Amino acid sequence: MSLVKVKEKYQVTLPPSLRAKAGLAVGDLLEATVKGKTITLVPKRQVDRELALALEDVKRGRVTGPFRTAKALTRSLRRRA
Repeated sequence: MSLVKVKEKYQVTLPPSLRAKAGLAVGDLLEATVKGKTITLVPKRQVDRELALALEDVKRGRVTGPFRTAKALTRSLRRRA
């Protein structure tokens, strides 16, 4: 069992041994739930992380389309290359 300290901005750092056992990497998402006084962090799947990154692109306007045809898509890709 590892002890972690709640910092000034309510941040905690997971010890390297726990991160390794859980297979966590920078940018991974954790789902937090509370039951009574127990907080549980569950790593979300790769798909969830990719979806979060894609949604961030949409929020920042880094998207193109929609395209009416495959030709329009191809033209757009060639212009960007």
